[in-house]
Amino acid sequence: MVIFILERTPSGVRGELTRWLLEPKAGVFLGLVSAEVRDRLWDHVIGRLGEHDDSDASAVLVYSADNEQGFAFRIHGDPAREVVDFEGLELVRLRPIERANA
Repeated sequence: MVIFILERTPSGVRGELTRWLLEPKAGVFLGLVSAEVRDRLWDHVIGRLGEHDDSDASAVLVYSADNEQGFAFRIHGDPAREVVDFEGLELVRLRPIERANA
């Protein structure tokens, strides 16, 4: 299974993903595709995001993997959350807020 989560991306990118995956909620795509199709879709999404000057756009890919958790992540851009490795486990946390007067 694969899950794509897109934030602040052009609508064309979302439309292209609906050819392969279901979109149960705006910006969230899921489906069952091969690893090759998953990687090609990821490369395509990242390439399309690179074509635009919108630095706020981001993408997250979660997919089944043969590890302790049963899944893995890929992140592009600046999403509100980040994946951190904690002794071999991938955990999600909110990004720390940068202080202007620090």
